[in-house]
Amino acid sequence: MRRNDREITDEAALERIIESCDCCHLGLWDGSHPYVVPMNFGFQRDGKDWIFYFHSTKEGKKLDLIRAYPHAGFEMDTSHTLKPHETACGHSYFYQSVMGKGTLSFVKEEEEKKRALNCIMEHYTEKNEWAFSQKMLDSVVILKLRAEEVTGKEHQ
Repeated sequence: MRRNDREITDEAALERIIESCDCCHLGLWDGSHPYVVPMNFGFQRDGKDWIFYFHSTKEGKKLDLIRAYPHAGFEMDTSHTLKPHETACGHSYFYQSVMGKGTLSFVKEEEEKKRALNCIMEHYTEKNEWAFSQKMLDSVVILKLRAEEVTGKEHQ
């Protein structure tokens, strides 16, 4: 990281930033170019590991790309504020961001799908005891990203 003075290394601080984000951008590989897709998400810690869950329809380009190459990058950001200045070049922008990389897999087991959907719902509603019918479970694909690297940066 070029600006070490903005690096966030405290895991609790990284977790607070992730909790405040409402969109995670997944960077996938289409064979010749990156393909970036915004996703709703939930996350949890599994010991020291960071686990991110995403839901999707059952078909589409994103899923085709993941099946072909399951490695992904991700990015999320929050706390955006423009710091104005008298001159154009004096302006600055405050933010917090988290980036990383990992490997995506498809959640097949029904109980893990329910836990993942509750994790996603908890991220947005603070409630994690939702009921999911079999029809609901059958209609979605759950993606699981186990992060191999997570970094944070802020300018405040």
